[in-house]
Amino acid sequence: MIKVGIIGVGTVGTSVAEILRDNADMISARAGVDIIVKSGVVRNLSKKRGLDIAFSDSVDDILDDEEIDIVVELMGGVEEPFEVVKKALHAGKAVVTANKALLAYHRYELQAIAKDIAFEYEASVAGGIPIINALRDGLSANHIESIMGIMNGTCNYMMTQMTNDGVAYDAILKESQELGYAEADPSFDVGGFDAAHKLLILASIAYGIDAKPEDILIEGIQNVTQEDISFAKEFGYAIKLLGIAKKDANEVELRVHACLISQDEMIAKIDGVMNGISVIGDKVGETLYYGPGAGGDATASAVVANIIDIARSGKSAPMLGFNRPMEGDKLTLKPTANIESKYYLRVSVTDKAGVLASITKIFESHNISVETMLQRSSDNESANLLISTHIAYERDIQAMIDELEALDFVNARPVMIRIV
Repeated sequence: MIKVGIIGVGTVGTSVAEILRDNADMISARAGVDIIVKSGVVRNLSKKRGLDIAFSDSVDDILDDEEIDIVVELMGGVEEPFEVVKKALHAGKAVVTANKALLAYHRYELQAIAKDIAFEYEASVAGGIPIINALRDGLSANHIESIMGIMNGTCNYMMTQMTNDGVAYDAILKESQELGYAEADPSFDVGGFDAAHKLLILASIAYGIDAKPEDILIEGIQNVTQEDISFAKEFGYAIKLLGIAKKDANEVELRVHACLISQDEMIAKIDGVMNGISVIGDKVGETLYYGPGAGGDATASAVVANIIDIARSGKSAPMLGFNRPMEGDKLTLKPTANIESKYYLRVSVTDKAGVLASITKIFESHNISVETMLQRSSDNESANLLISTHIAYERDIQAMIDELEALDFVNARPVMIRIV
């Protein structure tokens, strides 16, 4: 019999315990052993949870319990769960976590501690989609050329409603909060940080890149307007918040931001709160993974799958999927300034003679070639210039935006969205 202790019996933790209880016969058949939840740690002991397990408000009651074989960490946060997980591993207990923030900052330290002790984390990225196992196991024969995906359901829901129903950003953010898709403080989701944590985990498995969130390009969807969406539709694009990892020679670029992506791409067709991740391997080509990226049952499904895997073998492959440096330890993180892309810009200007010529001259001075340009009046005295470029360097675009912002006929800092 395998006994499990859950640290953090909230929405996901409760669902984990319910799945192990309700599907016990099927799970035992697949695992080859009975699996039960012995105890759980909660902050509020007075709250009723409908589970027949022992509850405590001290993590030590699980960490010091010699009968507990697997610790499921669902606390949230970074440093506190890091200490808890370290103690569990040092005690020889297998660990399953859904904590993407923990792994975004401490995945390499935890791999070094875990060694042959099973440490699984499928639920940390894209909820119920088995993307971790796909990268670590199913695609292990491939050099991964790129990973690109919708990794945050809140942002995808908001962009879908803005695109399909013409809803303004502020209105759909409020609705998302009312529906429970967005938190009271939504910055972690809409600012791109949630997706960035997930991208870093996938990039470590694919490339062995040890980067922190502070090291990579992270932007959100806060500045996207209906005018941008209208431009995107006119030229055959959809706007999505994407996490992108791409190998270029011996460098890997990692970035999270809103993108204009062709409506013909499968990723562009993924709407609502769903997640979708495209992975291109050098031998298999493109594979696409689609499903619910959040929610108690979907996330708990991935947690329980990890518990079953551990019960079958008792050990696991290296946590990140490699025993020696990936790619001969030659891959490095590409500096953000050196990223190349096409770009879309929205520039609010005073509507007067000579403005267009001045804007064009500034583009030319920064070695940026214009592909399309539209002018749309916003009121009697102002206009929006909607511009797309050919491929340019990030450093040149940012320098140009700084110069444009300083001009007396430019009304606000230009908005830029990269084109995939």
